[in-house]
Amino acid sequence: MTSRRNLPLLAGVGAMALALSAGFASATPRTNMLHQWATGSDAEAIAKLGEMFTAEGGTWEQTSIAGHTANTLAKLRADVVAGNAPPAVQLKGPEIAEWNGTGMTMNLDEVATAGNWDSVVAPELIEVMKPAGSWVAVPMNIHRVNWMYYNPSVLEAAGVAEAPKTWDEFNAACEKIVAAGKICVAHGSFDWTDATTFDSIVYGMDRDLYRSAFVEGDTEAMRSQPMIDAFAEYRRIVDEWMDPGMPGRPFEEEVAMMANGDAAFLFMGDWTIGTLNAGGYTFGEDYECTQAPVNWGGDGYILNADSVVFFQQDDPDYQEGSVLLANTIMSPEFQTVFNQAKGSIPARMDVDLSQGFNPCQVKSQEDLAKSIEQGTLVRSMAHNMTVPQAMRGAMMEVITEFVNSDMAPEDAANAMADAVEANM
Repeated sequence: MTSRRNLPLLAGVGAMALALSAGFASATPRTNMLHQWATGSDAEAIAKLGEMFTAEGGTWEQTSIAGHTANTLAKLRADVVAGNAPPAVQLKGPEIAEWNGTGMTMNLDEVATAGNWDSVVAPELIEVMKPAGSWVAVPMNIHRVNWMYYNPSVLEAAGVAEAPKTWDEFNAACEKIVAAGKICVAHGSFDWTDATTFDSIVYGMDRDLYRSAFVEGDTEAMRSQPMIDAFAEYRRIVDEWMDPGMPGRPFEEEVAMMANGDAAFLFMGDWTIGTLNAGGYTFGEDYECTQAPVNWGGDGYILNADSVVFFQQDDPDYQEGSVLLANTIMSPEFQTVFNQAKGSIPARMDVDLSQGFNPCQVKSQEDLAKSIEQGTLVRSMAHNMTVPQAMRGAMMEVITEFVNSDMAPEDAANAMADAVEANM
């Protein structure tokens, strides 16, 4: 029996179904979603999607590929070459446009119109989900990348009165923290973590540089003095404020270093909240959160978003399953439970965060609105929301080499520009 609670969700499915063939309309919805959320709070969050899809009468299957985004892309390419494109795939940023260019994606405009998606989704995401003017993907969340988490007890013990707001204030705070016998910055060095930290450094020092170099892929901006200055700040952080044990340190351990008071700060996106919750840590006691330092004042926001792209299917069961899955993802109910578990905020701007969300998530939604108003919102290079994957990979390779060597800042800036030019 269908409950009244589920009628709004099913209404969108019904509207779409009217435009389909009789075989489609009588089909049993099925899906098999390809994604990379294989462990931890990510796996718990995606499990909630499967539960909701099943509760609405669908048959849920998933294929999880652990590790880097490249692993998921490799699996997707193999399936497409074999003539077996999955019905739904976790993709983001420029990957959506690239796959839409193949002509194989599913047009979701009718179900989007029924659900009024253009009016409720964050504007910065709509153009990503509609790379050629039609909906082919749906956003699951909004991640904030430029968070700086900190342990309030470590700061207090070191005589740091408040979280630093600029990079000069940050360096001054680190001097006190190291003098007090603590590590200033918890970090585990991998290409994606190194790039995540550099996202915040470049953006915080010069947001126009960030847009030119990391959003537009301008190699002259990459070679510029402001980029050299950003690498110089990173060099100081790596050499003076991080510890020698960072290479290969698991993500969960770097989070625990900050929360347990072994280190003062952690630069990482809001998926950290899921790990903190799973570890039993308490906001206000074990950690607090603020935007990473900015030298230009105001409210900044580096946006990342998880999304699902839909591919055309011949089987009516999978066709109807795609409609049901898209509506489930876009429902306020899923956007709430998924993001509460994952640490992100809903991609829908009309979801109330007053109940069940972490204070950092509430602040994230508030700061997102401020950054849109102030014109400071950018998408994340480190998390594949801007330049093509080949260019991003070239940048990340140079950044992580810089972190794990004595490469000079000017050499790093030129090497990054050279690597990007070789992959254009």
